[in-house]
Amino acid sequence: MLIGTILRNKGGEVTTVAPGATVRELLAKLADHNIGAVVVSTDGVTIAGIVSERDVVRRLHDHGAAILDADVASIMTADVRTVGPGANVDELRRLMTTHRFRHMPVVDQGRLVGIVSIGDVVKSAIEELETEKASLVDYLHR
Repeated sequence: MLIGTILRNKGGEVTTVAPGATVRELLAKLADHNIGAVVVSTDGVTIAGIVSERDVVRRLHDHGAAILDADVASIMTADVRTVGPGANVDELRRLMTTHRFRHMPVVDQGRLVGIVSIGDVVKSAIEELETEKASLVDYLHR
């Protein structure tokens, strides 16, 4: 299965936050959208970074509650790995597992077109297994 297939099923909407937004504003966005990470972008198309709940928790531990009023840019990961819609989900699953990423922005021709979570990847694997199982059961009952 391709990453583009996952995006077609889930939609390409990506929640972004500006680098100058506060961590407090970021947390509100995560809670409002019930998501675990957002892409940091000035225009919703280019990627300046990515920031997750995990980033916030680690900075809270290191710096205390004062971090809530800091800029998102101060806690984001600036070196963002991305994937294209034509990439294979199996390759992405290995990459996410190896590097312990839970969210991967999808970029097509330099433009942000979606984001895939580890949950999306697992769901696609389960769907593929169910399809294979149904095919095998059908084959055995012929």
